[in-house]
Amino acid sequence: MLGIMLLLAGCASKDSTGGTKDGLKKIVIAEPVHLIGYLPLYLAIQEGYFEEEGLEVEVITATGGAHVTSLVSGDAWGNIAGPDSNQMANPGSSDPIQGVVNVVNRANVYLMGSSDEKVDSTNETELAEYLEGKTIAAGRYGGSPNLLTRWLLLELGLDPDKDVKLEEPADASAVVSLVESGQADIANGGEPQITEGINKGVWNEPFYSFPSLGDYPYSVISVKKSTIENEPEVVESFVKAMLKGLKAVDENPDLAMEALKKEFPTTSDDSLKASLDRAYADQLWSKDGFISEEALAKPMDVVEKTGVYKEGYKYDELIDMQFVEKLSK
Repeated sequence: MLGIMLLLAGCASKDSTGGTKDGLKKIVIAEPVHLIGYLPLYLAIQEGYFEEEGLEVEVITATGGAHVTSLVSGDAWGNIAGPDSNQMANPGSSDPIQGVVNVVNRANVYLMGSSDEKVDSTNETELAEYLEGKTIAAGRYGGSPNLLTRWLLLELGLDPDKDVKLEEPADASAVVSLVESGQADIANGGEPQITEGINKGVWNEPFYSFPSLGDYPYSVISVKKSTIENEPEVVESFVKAMLKGLKAVDENPDLAMEALKKEFPTTSDDSLKASLDRAYADQLWSKDGFISEEALAKPMDVVEKTGVYKEGYKYDELIDMQFVEKLSK
């Protein structure tokens, strides 16, 4: 696993979501895994955009769905997650989780195979034949990479529980080792895992890219509704800093590369450049932080079709764009 994996219990403290240090309000953001996709958040921290807004932001890595439960429990002020994952925790809650700014605006998941067999991913019949009977390292059940993989199989007329074998480790970084050890033929994942696997000779370039689905709020910053109501100035300040981070990544690839080097110091420059090139080519990041109703419908359709979540949702209860809209005027 690239990046430092922090145990949630070791990071949570009384001051995690409200203390002050050096005049800055400290807040904690929980992430499910340390990924290059979250670069705008990392860059905003490194460049002092949050400090300019009076905030000290700490990011903790909480695997296995803990990035959602830590927000529900109050151990984190906010999280970076798929709105679909947050919605699963919302039914029956008097204090639901709401997305306040978009970060990753493409389904940041790719499928990589260990063999040299060629497949035309635009040909659904050929793709279905290629996938049938394979063992796929699909990641944690209920996580976005897993759900997207299941959704694709269903779209192709395959039964995820019968026509393929899904390996579902809680730790997303395990997909590399599963293919490397021969326990899986195919894996899903994002950068830096893709380039890591290519460099190790574990798999080839992705044969299927979920970013082809277009606008898709894959990872958004979310907080509790009560936080929006009780600390609107803090939420607005956070969103303002995030918009600066998104703008910097979009307009300054050199600065983005510098931030990646700081965040992933053990990864080679060539690997980081390849990862960044892929992100820009696939238009990975939101440019304006906005989450549209049309885009939100896509991940919610995925969870419904896979049967993981069928209780429905309401855009205005899951998403709050007031701060993005105010700051964009």
